[in-house]
Amino acid sequence: MSASLPRILVPGKINERVLQRLPEMFEIVRLERADPNLVKTDMADIRGIAVSGRVPADLMDALPGLEIVANFGVGYDGVDVKHAASKGIVVTNTPDVLSEEVADTAIGLLINTLRLLPQAEQWLRQGRWVRDGAFPLSPLSLRGRSVGLYGLGRIGLAIAKRLEAFGVSVAYHTRTPREGLSYAYYPTLERLAAAVDTLVVIVPGTEATRKTVNADVLSALGSNGVLINVGRGSTVDEAALVSALQDGVIAGAGLDVFDNEPHVPDALLALANVSLLPHVASASVVTRNAMADLVVDNLKAWFSTGKALTPVPETPFTRRVG
Repeated sequence: MSASLPRILVPGKINERVLQRLPEMFEIVRLERADPNLVKTDMADIRGIAVSGRVPADLMDALPGLEIVANFGVGYDGVDVKHAASKGIVVTNTPDVLSEEVADTAIGLLINTLRLLPQAEQWLRQGRWVRDGAFPLSPLSLRGRSVGLYGLGRIGLAIAKRLEAFGVSVAYHTRTPREGLSYAYYPTLERLAAAVDTLVVIVPGTEATRKTVNADVLSALGSNGVLINVGRGSTVDEAALVSALQDGVIAGAGLDVFDNEPHVPDALLALANVSLLPHVASASVVTRNAMADLVVDNLKAWFSTGKALTPVPETPFTRRVG
């Protein structure tokens, strides 16, 4: 491999397409995990990181030549972006290319939760339709529901657009209202929950959002309420959610994300009024390939034009040469 090629560190696992495409312009350096103790002296010239997971501050500090961290995913909470910004390191993510897929999954998860479609399929597969008769009527329906979106970024807007086609009302809560939208805005999450019977969570997992869907919010959602989470598991107080589901404080939940993935609390697994997915919202070959391409294309753009394609807001940097 030519020494003139910029060296890119890949700590841990990443989508195979990233590894296939990086040699178009880079030399790949692999590490078992994002651990600065694994960094060797001959890695001082590493210029970029391609990652699906964590990049802590101490790993950045161990790489004096680091210019860019290309994150595989729209969420980048695993990257210490504040530290990156302080060092002039640009961080990129993969927005837009997964918005439609995640929005599709959110709607599917909502319908599964309301209409018990996974349970109905098992009823058929287990021979119970023949043995026991028709599957019981689902107590919940999408008909007549009011949906509140906690978060209204690209994915939230894509979900809202789909919900409109179902004829349900849509409202939202974000830190500040968005201009040019007809959806009702609520200045607090609890007030949004009190105004709707379905809450869809699609905010990033930050300290500001950690466990913001708490017992008070679930109580405000009410006994006909349904919670859907396709954002980050850390946003929901899982203990409060389990209690709310067990005690009838809310009617059901559909979760694609959890606080300690891949570990799901046994108490959630035991509940009949939940639909659970193993964090698959963007998990199609088509979408993951597009995400992988954007990771590599960000790196290529940075080193060829001096500008990343999709830098996160905290690091709006251009490349310094010399």
